Amino acid sequence: MEGHERGKEPSEWRRRRPIRSSNARLRDSGIRKKVAKRVAEAIPAKGQKKPTQAHRVADELTSAANSIRDRAGGGSRKRSKAAKKAARTRKANVAKRRNSGKKRARNRAAA
Repeated sequence: MEGHERGKEPSEWRRRRPIRSSNARLRDSGIRKKVAKRVAEAIPAKGQKKPTQAHRVADELTSAANSIRDRAGGGSRKRSKAAKKAARTRKANVAKRRNSGKKRARNRAAA
């Protein structure tokens, strides 16, 4: 049993190793200990159960990140989409006016 975690069987120790590495990876990226632990425990070991809990935790983190982005400024992503659509519409209207003006000028020149 030398070289293993205290009081744990080697099989149990191997099963927990991915949790520790993903936990460390999350901690290195700046996530708090409690959140990193919760995320690491939600991720199932290879071949065990479906990752529904992991997906749920990921959705929670995504919504938290979106609220941070909204509060940080720059507006929400929806607003940005609306602004882009408005710009496209204005551009299309300008093109319509330009084309009808050209048509009118051609008709006047022909007459």
